[in-house]
This record gives sequence, C-alpha cells and structure tokens, in this order.
Amino acid sequence: MSSETEIAVEDPTAPAEDSPPVTSTRVVEIAVYLVLVALALLLAFDNWRTGMGWASDGPQAGYFPFYLSVILAGASLYGLGTMFFNPSEGREAFVTRDQLRRVMQVFVPTFLFCLFTQWLGLYVASFVLIAGFMWMVGRIALWKSLLTSFVFSMIMFVTFEIAFDVIMPKGPIEALFGY
Repeated sequence: MSSETEIAVEDPTAPAEDSPPVTSTRVVEIAVYLVLVALALLLAFDNWRTGMGWASDGPQAGYFPFYLSVILAGASLYGLGTMFFNPSEGREAFVTRDQLRRVMQVFVPTFLFCLFTQWLGLYVASFVLIAGFMWMVGRIALWKSLLTSFVFSMIMFVTFEIAFDVIMPKGPIEALFGY
C-alpha cells in the first residue's frame, strides 16, 4: 500500500458547492466599516461629553478613549475608502445560502438560549439547548439527547449552586426546590 494514498471523507450534510451566494464580501465589509464608524462617533461624542481634555492634574476621563475612537473612525474610513477606490475587490461570495442556513442552525438556538435564560434560568435553558442541538442538529436519538442534557445540567447545578455557591440565573423550576 502506498503511503501517498489519500483518504477522502465526505460530509453528506456539507453545503452544496453550487449553492447561490447570499451576499458578497464587499457588501459585508462596507456594512462592518459603517457600523464601526457609527460606534466610533458614538464613543467619541460620549468621551467628549465626559471630558476629553487635559486638566491640571492630568488627562480627563475621556482623554484616551476619545483619541482611540478617533483612530477607530479613521481606520474605518480608510477601509471604506479602499472599498470605493477598488470596486473590483471583494466580489467573491461571502456566504452561500446553504452556509447561512447552517450558521443560523447554531445562531438562532443560541440567541434563544440567551433570552430564555432570563425566564427559565441557566440550568433549564441549558437543558433545552443541549437536548435540542443533540437531537435536531446532531441527529442523536431523543432519549440519549434528553438523558445527556439532564445529566450535564445536573452536574452544572451541583457544581455551581452546591459545591461553589455561585449565584447563577435561576427560574421557576429551581424555585420549586428552594433555590
């Protein structure tokens, strides 16, 4: 057997090569530069309001952050300028439809986890997130997903609430047990 033999492993759930692009790299870069300019302007205004000058005892509270926001704005404007002066740059696809679908499969449940943690508590929200990921994305049997997420949530509960007495967000189920 040759040591040059290559083993190819195909992922049947990988995004298709012919998936249509959703947006180009150029559009995403311009959007990010604009958001950074807006953030820099907001930070510059707030630090100017706080005091960005030099006082008798040294710099005021907003002195260094103000100039850092000016540098951020300048760098972002430079990036915007390069995008407009090189119109052929960044025309390749940033993300395809299939790739975006896979990213959303992770982003949406994680975002919901962050929201539901406020009402359900960390442990119940973690249970739902882990079981959901294992069952829907990982295609693992439902009973294995539920058991694994339950064991993990219980280990987290015992570790944080009992062993280390760390205050974590709790919901109505923990309240039933006196926590």
